[in-house]
Amino acid sequence: MEKITLLVSNPENIRIDKYIAENVDDVSRSYAATLCEEKRVTVGGKAVDKKYQPKDGEVIEIDLPQPQGLELEPQDIPLDIVYEDDDVIVVNKPQGMVVHPANGNESGTLVNALLYHCGDNLSAINGVVRPGIVHRIDKDTAGLLVVAKNNDAHNALAEQLKERKASRRYYALVNGTVKEDGTVNKPIARHPKDRKKMAIVQGGREAVTHYKVLEIFSGYTLLECILETGRTHQIRVHMASLGHSLVGDRTYGIAKEKIKTDGQLLFAKTIGFKHPKTGEYMEFSADLPEYFEEILEKLRRSNQRG
Repeated sequence: MEKITLLVSNPENIRIDKYIAENVDDVSRSYAATLCEEKRVTVGGKAVDKKYQPKDGEVIEIDLPQPQGLELEPQDIPLDIVYEDDDVIVVNKPQGMVVHPANGNESGTLVNALLYHCGDNLSAINGVVRPGIVHRIDKDTAGLLVVAKNNDAHNALAEQLKERKASRRYYALVNGTVKEDGTVNKPIARHPKDRKKMAIVQGGREAVTHYKVLEIFSGYTLLECILETGRTHQIRVHMASLGHSLVGDRTYGIAKEKIKTDGQLLFAKTIGFKHPKTGEYMEFSADLPEYFEEILEKLRRSNQRG
């Protein structure tokens, strides 16, 4: 059982089930409602209904069951496999797919698909909920990630990520004109008031993103972002801190986007690492998704007309 405490800041007077979903990782609104029904949510020591509207300054306490109880179901979900051998599998995750199950979101994830494809041939280091998962990308970020098929491979890949020896390059379409290449070196931690968000926080974990200008459009810039570290939401938070939020980013972006998307235009295009068994450096790249490329083509045509 995990005990979570939230100090309420609720100027919009939203319901407690929605408030919890927006402030606690991996908890959906429907699951938050279930927690209320099970009397696992209290305010001032008293259990509250899912419709309760918490007030500024109140303290919400949540008894969150550990996710290890989830029954993981292998699901026959198509995988875009870029490379596979006995130790690793590199997959191209589509936008909208969650990497691993969590309470309130138990199916349709990359892990469900991997369990069907790989069976028991996935590392167990990250527990029953995240078999094989060495690193993650956001639900609405598409692109490449490497999965470990055994514990030795997992340890080797995790060490490369920790030592900054793996290569991860992303394409990002951001708002505004970025005139030159640069580096963002700003520490990132959980947002002090909104647990669903990350933020630039003094004393947070070191976070370094290098970026290169690839194309400039009217009001937008296509960047290549190279991760030196791999913090949660790192590129999204860093670019927003420069005033160049990712197009389609509903968490850190601008309120009214002219370009309509199903999520942020961020794509994990290239991943490189030393093979955990052979030591050979391997690098894989994927083409931009069709929806991403179509938006770039429209911007190019607009540039030509202008």
